[in-house]
Amino acid sequence: MPLAPGTRLGPYAILTPLGAGGMGEVYRARDTKLDREVAIKILPDALARDPDRLARFEREAKVLAALNHPNIAQIYGLEERALVMELVEGQTLAGPLPLETALNYARQIADALESAHEKGVVHRDLKPANVMVTPAGVVKVLDFGLAAVLQGSTSGSGDPMSSPTITMRATQAGVIMGTAAYMSPEQAAGKPVDRRADIWSFGVVLFEMLTGQRMFEGETVSHTLAGVLKDPIDFSRLPPETPAAIRELLRRCLDRDVKNRLRDIGEARVAIGRYLADPKSGTEVSGPGGTPPEARDTWGWAWVVAAGFALAAIALGYVAYRHVTEAPPQVLRFTVPPPEKGTFSANGLPAVSPDGRRVAYIAIVEGKNELWLRDLDSLAARPLVTENSRSPFWSPDGRSIGFFSGGKLKKMDVSGGPALTVCDALDAIDATWSRNDVILFSAVSSILRVAAAGGNPTTVTTLDKGSGEVFYLHPWFLPDGRRFLYTAFSTNQEKTAIYVGDLESKQRRRVMFAQSNAVYTPPDYLLFLRERTLMAQPFDAGKLQTTGDASPIVEQVDSQPGRATGQFSVSQNGVLA
Repeated sequence: MPLAPGTRLGPYAILTPLGAGGMGEVYRARDTKLDREVAIKILPDALARDPDRLARFEREAKVLAALNHPNIAQIYGLEERALVMELVEGQTLAGPLPLETALNYARQIADALESAHEKGVVHRDLKPANVMVTPAGVVKVLDFGLAAVLQGSTSGSGDPMSSPTITMRATQAGVIMGTAAYMSPEQAAGKPVDRRADIWSFGVVLFEMLTGQRMFEGETVSHTLAGVLKDPIDFSRLPPETPAAIRELLRRCLDRDVKNRLRDIGEARVAIGRYLADPKSGTEVSGPGGTPPEARDTWGWAWVVAAGFALAAIALGYVAYRHVTEAPPQVLRFTVPPPEKGTFSANGLPAVSPDGRRVAYIAIVEGKNELWLRDLDSLAARPLVTENSRSPFWSPDGRSIGFFSGGKLKKMDVSGGPALTVCDALDAIDATWSRNDVILFSAVSSILRVAAAGGNPTTVTTLDKGSGEVFYLHPWFLPDGRRFLYTAFSTNQEKTAIYVGDLESKQRRRVMFAQSNAVYTPPDYLLFLRERTLMAQPFDAGKLQTTGDASPIVEQVDSQPGRATGQFSVSQNGVLA
């Protein structure tokens, strides 16, 4: 029986219904204790009346609640026979979508699946209806793992595309769980499944995002299941502009032979990320063993020096990646002078926009640290903020720029508009902005996180004073938007090192000993300063380890006064400042 507005479930007051399906009715509700809105999923009667199944669900729900990822809708807890979840505002996934948009969403979905798979959780019911896109373009995967613990019933007729989740006893042989059009062949055949079932569903969802058409359709659920098991997959339905790398990724995800299917969704995340960073790279998905050594060896560094800051003597270059059989890129040089009657300031590194078309920097004009922006196709720079400001950094889409001013972390749209305060940041030094709209900033003794929309910052890392650490600086997000580079400076300079931290864990991993900041640039390089030489070292962002020797890129790079922090920045398509 539907719940009326005002009905109370513990501290939660029902507001309005949001929908219903095979896994229960969903309502918008208010948490009267924390004064926030949540989503309440009322469990099916069949589950609520079965003590054994309800007890099993409660155990599983504790595991699901441990999934803490920006692309996974959070489970807050249980209340009576209801599941309390994060309320996600937005629209469910639908195609066709522009290629870049579809791949951006797919990368976020893959990131969510990878995080869950690492914790042993398989979704089993990935479909567009379980993927929400917020107004900010952030993907949220819903109902993670619930198909494994919610067990309803279904018939063999009805609309197969919006069919309820098909479930039978998950602890028995012959289980079928999932939604007909998106389940893997092994699910459809009632065989045991693992995370490769999610990889199949991911391929089906990506196919639908690109084409706007469902891969499998039938008059009934049974007809649809038959198609999943036997119908050939028509890749010719993909838009003509679909790149070869993405077509190959889909073929690997949609291999009915689980032994030949893509083994790890992280491979899909990396492949999509590389393509988005460099569409001309021709990146293709590797086999089960990863990228072959011969494939890695055929790619190398080449660069085009595009400009130099006259005062600071900082090179601004275009870092291009090429096949060894192609001609090297042409070298270009020009000068970016400081503003009239101004000088460059060391109070913040130069910051290149993600698309490599703009560079932001701090200049001292009439005694004030001002934020300036230079379009590289323009003859002049323009001031953005004339009050004292420092340490500019970019949003992933290049539309906004963050900076510090007056003890506040602020952001503003580069096309115009006022500077908006994100949070207090009295001791902040520098910052980085993830594609999941999380900002990390260093505050000497720790690194803190805050939502780009604003809020109270929370601590991510704290000093290990026992090993002589004195401050943390230079966070820089890796492509997954979850892990990040930072430098831990020590009283013993030889122990100063670059680490990888994780938003979801207190664990960290040392990458190398180096008295420098470090930044990541596709395809898989770390840039850091060694004395006054900028170095590039191959780096596997998935395994979090270097994979080759460092090579010099630019000499005579300045460092910030008082510490060996290199004055450089890099875009996602290779522009180096």
